[in-house]
Amino acid sequence: MTDHAMDAPLRPAGLVNAEQGVLGKSISRIEGPAKVSGAATYAYEQAPHGALYAAIVGTPVGAGEITGIDIARAEAVPGVVAVLHGDKRMPVGEANSRAMPTFAGSRVFHVGQPVAIVVAETQEVAKEAASLVAVTIDADQGRYDPRDQPVDKAPGIGFLPAIAKGDLDAALSDAAVTFDETYTTPIHFPAAMEPHATTIWWEGNRLIVRTSNQVIGAAAKTIAKALDIDDSRVRVLAPFVGGGFGGKTGVGPEVIFAAIAAEATGRPVKIALPRAQTAYLVHHRSDTVQRLRIGCDDDGNITAFAHESVAAQNDDGEFLEPVPFGSLPLYKGEVRHFKTDAVWVDLPATGAVRAPGEAVGTFAVECAMDELAERLGRDPIDFRKLNEPDVDPMNGTRFSTRRMIDCYDEGARRFGWNPQAPGSVREGEWLIGTGMAAALRGNFTVEAAARVTLGADGRASVETDMTDIGTGTYTILAQTVAESLGLAIADVDVVIGDSDLPKSAGSGGSFGAGSSCAAAALACEDILTELARRMNASADELRLKDGCVRAAGREARIAELVRGDPIIVDAKTGPGEETRQTSQASHGAQFVEVAVNAVTGEVRVRRMVGIFDIGRVLNRKTAANQLIGGMVWGIAYALSEEAIVDPRNGRFVNPDFGEYHVAVNADVPQIEVDFIEEIDDSANPAGAKGVGELGISGAGAAVANAIYNATGIRIRDFPVTLDKLLGGLPEM
Repeated sequence: MTDHAMDAPLRPAGLVNAEQGVLGKSISRIEGPAKVSGAATYAYEQAPHGALYAAIVGTPVGAGEITGIDIARAEAVPGVVAVLHGDKRMPVGEANSRAMPTFAGSRVFHVGQPVAIVVAETQEVAKEAASLVAVTIDADQGRYDPRDQPVDKAPGIGFLPAIAKGDLDAALSDAAVTFDETYTTPIHFPAAMEPHATTIWWEGNRLIVRTSNQVIGAAAKTIAKALDIDDSRVRVLAPFVGGGFGGKTGVGPEVIFAAIAAEATGRPVKIALPRAQTAYLVHHRSDTVQRLRIGCDDDGNITAFAHESVAAQNDDGEFLEPVPFGSLPLYKGEVRHFKTDAVWVDLPATGAVRAPGEAVGTFAVECAMDELAERLGRDPIDFRKLNEPDVDPMNGTRFSTRRMIDCYDEGARRFGWNPQAPGSVREGEWLIGTGMAAALRGNFTVEAAARVTLGADGRASVETDMTDIGTGTYTILAQTVAESLGLAIADVDVVIGDSDLPKSAGSGGSFGAGSSCAAAALACEDILTELARRMNASADELRLKDGCVRAAGREARIAELVRGDPIIVDAKTGPGEETRQTSQASHGAQFVEVAVNAVTGEVRVRRMVGIFDIGRVLNRKTAANQLIGGMVWGIAYALSEEAIVDPRNGRFVNPDFGEYHVAVNADVPQIEVDFIEEIDDSANPAGAKGVGELGISGAGAAVANAIYNATGIRIRDFPVTLDKLLGGLPEM
């Protein structure tokens, strides 16, 4: 095992000396044929013989104490094998973004809280029988409206502590120009295409769990702890995951219930949460209320910056939406205040959904920057450039790489940035407007391991428990190893999604690609050292391409150098001194053109351009795909996504795709994405920074700013639905 901490900038020899030219190219996903042909196996498919189907029974009310569970009618349904409840290992709380749920309690935290599992010969029977289980509750008055609860200013949860740098009141009092506005965002669901599904069975004394999960190494430990068995007795498989968006980072309660059912019945068990039930058993993004206060001088130099928010959580939750996370290093300002207070509710848990903090925090920050730019009579881009920091304004730390201004300039050029006065551009009954916003997502270095094997035939394989949730993990790992060892993509096998493999941090937080590829690159570096020894040369002398190694005028096939005995290297990477000495983030600029119908208030996004700084681009196609996905989500956040709670009973009014409106093809224009590429040697050995969560950052704010430019109507309560526009639209 080669173990590297990032104590100094490190670029593996393979990424310097290889001449294969595949890294960074727009290579289509190597697992694509398996997906389109149906050969890719997802969590709910190909169960072992004799599998049962399961359904979860949830509480009918949202607050109180469970006093009884009557299963008689459910057990009487033909085809029902078992109705299980009361096992102390059954969780009553969601896994959320943390590892462990809460167990063995009678308290009700929210509607739909799991209390029993029905297993039957068919899915239809399991669902019918679950509806017949009677749960009686001594109900309490629930706290169902986050906006109507007292604010806890010291919640004691969350990973982002309050930050207060300087005297805010004094700085705002002294400022020549001040800004003070409040913005709100609603509850958002992580609506993945593949449902939260699991197929689970016992092989001897070992539990096999094929599940739709983003972080399977942690999942195996969670399941083992919940069942009170040794970690080695749990194997989690997730070779293909159909989207996660943060909602699949933890182990859902249905997985533990299904494991208990498989144990009790001695048969495999399959479970897939219906969409409506997903809203209650999977964490969501919190409702937020955000206050932005900014002070600046007459020229527009920011002197004070405060982003103070309120987010919701239930009494079982340990996560709190880090609303100002993306604001911390974004703009200048000597005086800086950031915090998130809490309100406590009797609703399902909130948790980390794609780009926690930045996705909703940028609505407030980037709309506020546009509003303030207008008050100062400055172009929005010029105002942002004026307040671009030279070092991290929180602590003076140098940036590893930061190409934000280049993103502004290239985006403005590509988009044709030339904003007109609000409400001044018309095409018939359509009002036309343009808007922009900055994008930022913090970059993280995390521990990750990979095993690379160079076989006797000259082919290579890379193994890690990393997952591919639609992000292109298979392909970028193949590209990294192929580039490092001078091989064709077709000569690299990628094996992932198995908790028995070397441990990664999984998919989440935008750290998966950089960390797992860095570990693979480091393993390849040690293989190159061995190949160099066999060539009687130094690693720096090697040149690799098309399965051949050249050094000092000599050339050999890789297969010849392997000499029939595979070279196997395990490598591990993680944060070190270089991580602590730099401020790391991915950056970007979003540009949008909208048309707003002056009669109906309908909003159509007509053009969207994003330019991004993500360090080394491992694969232009998959990176652009990730960014476009985030930008599409930003459109939906701006215009339609809003989970609505009935304040009388704590139920979601719109828990499925019929009423929770994600963006569809008709809502999305042609989106243009490109990169300002600079390899970030401080980020990790691969030189790559996070991509997956950057695209949603700023995207919704750019849409909102364009709507204002089109109509002259500033909406601060999102989403921007037509009812909020109709009253202020100009006369035709």
